[in-house]
Amino acid sequence: MIVITAPTGQIGRRVVNRLLAAGTPVRVIVRDPARLPAEVRERVEVVEGSHGDRDVLDKALAGADSLFWLVPPNPRAEDVHAYFTGFSAPACEAVADHGVRRVVNVSALGRGTPVAGEAGHVTASLAVDDLFAGSGADFRALALPTFMENLLRQVEPIRSGGEFVSCSPGDRKARLCATRDIGDVAADLLLDGAWSGVGEVPVLGPEDLTQDEMAQIMSEVLERPVRHRRVPVEEYRAGLVRAGMTEGASRSMVEMFLAKDAGLDHGVERTPRNSTPTTFRRWCEEELKPAVSG
Repeated sequence: MIVITAPTGQIGRRVVNRLLAAGTPVRVIVRDPARLPAEVRERVEVVEGSHGDRDVLDKALAGADSLFWLVPPNPRAEDVHAYFTGFSAPACEAVADHGVRRVVNVSALGRGTPVAGEAGHVTASLAVDDLFAGSGADFRALALPTFMENLLRQVEPIRSGGEFVSCSPGDRKARLCATRDIGDVAADLLLDGAWSGVGEVPVLGPEDLTQDEMAQIMSEVLERPVRHRRVPVEEYRAGLVRAGMTEGASRSMVEMFLAKDAGLDHGVERTPRNSTPTTFRRWCEEELKPAVSG
C-alpha cells in the first residue's frame, strides 16, 4: 500500500494517476474527498483530514509500505521553517511507529551549497528531509528547482500587459522543471522496490534558461510580445504581501530567490539521468497558452 498526500495538487494528482495505471494499491489523505475525480475516488482508499494531523496519519499509515510526502504551501505562516518542520514532525514519528519502509519527499535543490542555510523556503525543505532521514525509513528527497507552473500565477499581467516580473536578473540562467515530470519521477521511485538508504534525486528539467530567453519563448508560443521585468527586491516582497502573504513568508520567499541568484540550484551537475523531458516551450504550448487564451 502506497499513501499519497496532497493528491489533488499538481504533483500528487500525477503520482496517483501513474500508480493507479500500474495497478498499485493507493491510499490518499485528503481534506475534501469531493475534490478527487470520481474515477479516482472509486479506485483508492480515502482517509479524510489533514496530513499534518497525527490521528489522520495513524489511520493512513496502518499497514502502509510507502509514503509520498508534500508539505502544503501556507502563505499565512509567519515562520516558514517552523511551519515546515512542525507540519512534518508527526509524519516522521508515525512513519517510525508504523514501520513504513520508504518515504519520498518533495524538496529542493541546494544541499551542500554555501547559501543553503539562508535560502528561506528551501532551507525549511532541507530541514524536513533531515527529519525523515532520521525516521528509520529508506528515504529519497526530490531535489527540485523552480516550477514552470509558478508562471501561471502571472497569467493576467502576461495577458493584459505582455510581461512577467521577478526580482532576478534577466540574463541569469535558471533551472526549471514541470510538475508532470516531478510526479513521474516520484511515481517511479514509489514503484521501484530496489532502492534503500537515504539520498536525494535531482529533477532538473531539460535546459537552463534566462528570464529573457523564457520571455522570447513565451512570445513565440503566444504570438504576442512578452517581456521580463525585473523589480527591486523590496518591491517584489511588498507585492507578495499585497497578494496575501505574511511578512515572514514573503521574506522567506525572497531569501529563496536571492539564494537561487547566488547559485543555490546549480550545486548539482546536469546529467542525462537527472534531466527530465518537458521543455519550457512545450510547457508553454500545453499549459501557459491555454491559460492565457482563456
